[in-house]
Amino acid sequence: MTGRALFRTRVVSVLGSLLLGSAGCAGGAAAADAVPTLRWAVTLPAHWDPVVSGSGAQFRILSLAYASLTEIDEKGEAVPSLAESWTYNDAGDQVTFHLRPNLTFSDGTPLNAAAVRAYLERAKTQKDSALFGDLTSIESVSARGDLDVVVDLTQVDYQIPLLLGERVAQISSPAVDPAALDRSPVGAGPFTVVENVPGSHVYLEKNAGYWDAANIHIERVELLAEPDPATIVSGLQTGVYDLANVVPAQVRAAEAAKLDVVVQPGFNASNISINVNKAPFDDPRVVDAVRHAINRQEFVDKVTFGIGKVTDQPFPPGYLAYDDASANAYPYDPAKAKALLAEAGAVNVAVDLVIPAQSTAAEIIQAQLGAVGITVTIKVDPNWATPFFAKDLALSVYGTTGRESPVQTLTAHFGPDGPLNLSTPYQPAGFEEAVRKARQTPLDSPDYQGNLRAATRAGLGSRALVFTYSQPNLFVKSPKVSDIAPIPGQIHWTGLTVTP
Repeated sequence: MTGRALFRTRVVSVLGSLLLGSAGCAGGAAAADAVPTLRWAVTLPAHWDPVVSGSGAQFRILSLAYASLTEIDEKGEAVPSLAESWTYNDAGDQVTFHLRPNLTFSDGTPLNAAAVRAYLERAKTQKDSALFGDLTSIESVSARGDLDVVVDLTQVDYQIPLLLGERVAQISSPAVDPAALDRSPVGAGPFTVVENVPGSHVYLEKNAGYWDAANIHIERVELLAEPDPATIVSGLQTGVYDLANVVPAQVRAAEAAKLDVVVQPGFNASNISINVNKAPFDDPRVVDAVRHAINRQEFVDKVTFGIGKVTDQPFPPGYLAYDDASANAYPYDPAKAKALLAEAGAVNVAVDLVIPAQSTAAEIIQAQLGAVGITVTIKVDPNWATPFFAKDLALSVYGTTGRESPVQTLTAHFGPDGPLNLSTPYQPAGFEEAVRKARQTPLDSPDYQGNLRAATRAGLGSRALVFTYSQPNLFVKSPKVSDIAPIPGQIHWTGLTVTP
């Protein structure tokens, strides 16, 4: 199958006291049959409807139940999934996705061009959609027969095959009321949800109708509510879990326990979000003072325990869109930060840093800005998302898992309507034109990377964001669980096996 990264390794599920015939197993897996089962300790999705989920990290979980129009490979390039191929017209303002024949959802509904059209239209128009801002390049969607999805664009945009991947186009059954999808998802992914107890667990079983079911060798997945991070290691040692997300502080303990720590590549980048429409940041000199006050290495050392990397861009170093020419444009220089504040006449500067939960990163920001004369008061607001996305805050923090499309990542951060741009409608000069040029460049063009990096460079002129560090996705697993393919930001389930 062209472009798909298949990995032929084994995942072994530890079934309590185990061996065939065991009378019981952790997490409620079937006792009589030692079916290949993977138990994953994870933050359970708040939403199972991909249109309203919104969280980049949760799309990894939703990929169990939903298949996407495209996927990405280890290089981050778009490869076939539900769509076995796609073609652009000569003008570059229309792309047709050619679906695999005989696709069905887990409820038996045909997954045809009309179903894909219905999903994309819902994502564009549903009132509570978290995806509508990602689909601004799409003018309309039509079905040409059962297998061809014709996407007409508002502009030339060669990013669409990347855009319609796991983050945006996990296709749901049009036969199901969207309100019901949050509890009972119906997709065309490798597994189907058979039991969902919010806050406790979600059980899934293999979907025999999945288009690549021959390469799905796990029969059952049990998602178990993530416990206190301090108990993750012991949970894997005793076989309660086979796989878990792990925080950097627990990595050494996991390695000492002879567990496998998976350092998976991703597009993650954390930032300090600034609202230039509010004092004191309406003075560019105050923003520049913040830029020079930040010692990024301290975040790497204290937040990621040395696992992450310094970044001053919305991408990790080494990524296709990372602009080496813009690196360290505002080096750590507390003396210069103080001088800029003095030049601005900014004395006794005080600002609230509003965050969803207490964090080491917030404390570092408070200390570093305090050292140059900006008094920061940390305010924890569990409902932080409401004022953040309403652009009502002056100062906050955000961490993104990124998107398959680098242009989408750029517009989300720097665009005038970008959800991660706390200063909307502000955008840096030259950004709109640079992004347009990047969109209009075919992905296989020799000019693509240069135009993409130029768009990053233009975006970094924004005074609304100060990027701090990048951290890879971290998992810990039993040594009996096979290697996870290094797909950036995603987990692909094809090829994994579980043996007794």
